[in-house]
Amino acid sequence: MAKPEAKTAGSKGADSDAKPAKKRGKLVPIVAVVILLGGGGGGAWWWMHRDAAAAPAAPVAKAPVFMNLEPFTVNLLEEGGEHYLQTSLVFQVADEKVVETMKQYLPVIRNRILLLLSSKKPSDIASPDGKAKLVTEVTTAVRDSIPGATPERGIVQAYIGAFVIQ
Repeated sequence: MAKPEAKTAGSKGADSDAKPAKKRGKLVPIVAVVILLGGGGGGAWWWMHRDAAAAPAAPVAKAPVFMNLEPFTVNLLEEGGEHYLQTSLVFQVADEKVVETMKQYLPVIRNRILLLLSSKKPSDIASPDGKAKLVTEVTTAVRDSIPGATPERGIVQAYIGAFVIQ
């Protein structure tokens, strides 16, 4: 009987020593995973926020400034009958100062545009290419109407707001 007791006592002693080793064995990988996840999360946060802190703020784009002109109605050059053009034009300009300058020179601007439009045949301006060429010519005419040192004179681009040929 002494032998079974020794085994029982030995078994209990071996079991009590094995349990703490198993706990330590499971605890080390769990702690390592928690540290890795925490480090990875912190590193990801730093990576995503480092560019925002290090980079200077991008300049805010200025809102475009537009000036609408009253609609134009002109007789076109005869081509198989009488035709007229009714159109409205919108100009993108550099700033409000250019709008004020355009208002000062509005009689000159309207005169040049009227002369340009009335010199066209319906076939010249009916196609998309013809309209694009007309926009370029109108932009140039308006730039030439405003005094200034720069070729653009604050006029960025002309746009067609409405376009009817009859």
